[in-house]
Amino acid sequence: MHGLSLAVAAAKVDTGDTAWMLVATALVLMMTPALGLFYAGLVRSKNTLNTFMMSIGAIAVALVTWAAVGYSLAFDGSGSLIGGLHNAFLHDVGFAPRAGMTIPHLVFFAFQTTFCIITVALVSGAVVERMRFGVFLIFAALWSVCVYPVLAHWGFGNGWLMGHGTLDFAGGIAVEMASGFSALAAALVVRHRKDYGRQALLPHNAVYVLLGAGLLWFGWFGFNGGSGFNTGRNSVLAFTNTLLTPACTLVVWFLLDLVRGRKVTAIGAATAIVVGCVAITPAGGFVSPGWAMALGALGALPSYAIIVLRPRTRVDETLDVLAAHGTAGFVGILFIGFFAQRAWNGISDGLVYGNARQLLWQALAALATPAYAFCATFLLLKLLGLATPLRTSEREEAIGMDVTQHGEEAYASGEGAILVTPESGLEGPRPVAQPEPA
Repeated sequence: MHGLSLAVAAAKVDTGDTAWMLVATALVLMMTPALGLFYAGLVRSKNTLNTFMMSIGAIAVALVTWAAVGYSLAFDGSGSLIGGLHNAFLHDVGFAPRAGMTIPHLVFFAFQTTFCIITVALVSGAVVERMRFGVFLIFAALWSVCVYPVLAHWGFGNGWLMGHGTLDFAGGIAVEMASGFSALAAALVVRHRKDYGRQALLPHNAVYVLLGAGLLWFGWFGFNGGSGFNTGRNSVLAFTNTLLTPACTLVVWFLLDLVRGRKVTAIGAATAIVVGCVAITPAGGFVSPGWAMALGALGALPSYAIIVLRPRTRVDETLDVLAAHGTAGFVGILFIGFFAQRAWNGISDGLVYGNARQLLWQALAALATPAYAFCATFLLLKLLGLATPLRTSEREEAIGMDVTQHGEEAYASGEGAILVTPESGLEGPRPVAQPEPA
């Protein structure tokens, strides 16, 4: 009897769709180390390993918490605000297809896991170069239970936004706006680096940044293309739009760089790729290729403006997660309300095509998501700060997070290397003495 039930379940699974979703899941998982590389190039060399390790830490912590309770809170049931706990610890998540899908429930779980992981890693960009690594891991665990599953349920887990017809193809709500506005809250609570505003805090390796951005774009074809959960028209449309939108963002960014500084910068190019990918994330399967190109051009403008203006403030949102993800995700969500087209998506038109109601619900999502993400993150960090210091001392910050948090350096620096010993007051392994050359 058990074998018969497995055969019936297997007959409902489409092997082509499943194969594509396994590839898409691997592509999205690769995006988190790619993000680590992107972020590591943007910080000073003494913080390279620590910045990368925050992304690696997010993989470990978010994966475990998501499997334990996060997935169930996001996708179990159709409650307005939050799901249930029936699928906690992957209870009843097996080889049978998830309702309404042609892929095994386990594959759906794995794909959604990679989304939670990278969203947690994105938030780290607001607090690099000063937040204690152990504290970040605790924060990552709390955030991946209290913030991400709630917004995932709202947007694509049968919560109140999805129930009222809000469109979000691949995570403009739970990933992009959530990470951007959580990053703003984190920057305000943890506060600025000690040298912020007093000296230039420049990226140390533009090649890392470009390579990381390129790998992110590559992985985004799984991120957006996989969000149709099959090999049908919406996945094909999202895949194609993910090719077009970042290219248009790049062109506009080049022009903005030339007008502002007469030079096209590598850091700007890498940022533009990310902004374009983010902007099309919520809209990928809902707008035509022509409108996707327009979104790429339009999405560059507010993100560029925030990146230019932010250093003039006292808000040290270090790696501009708000500009690249929160703002571009906000633009993408609203863009759907204007330019969604039933002829392309088979679901709904936007305002331009006669459906004003779609814009109303997109606008509500664009207001409710930042409000919840910001307030919940702010509260989590304030409470965590009551239990333990969130950041290192000024002395440890000056030495660098690689040595003080991990006892290692990204780059061997010979005679200039920092000696980590008990006498230095820093934890870490003592280097092995090398014999003098004959």
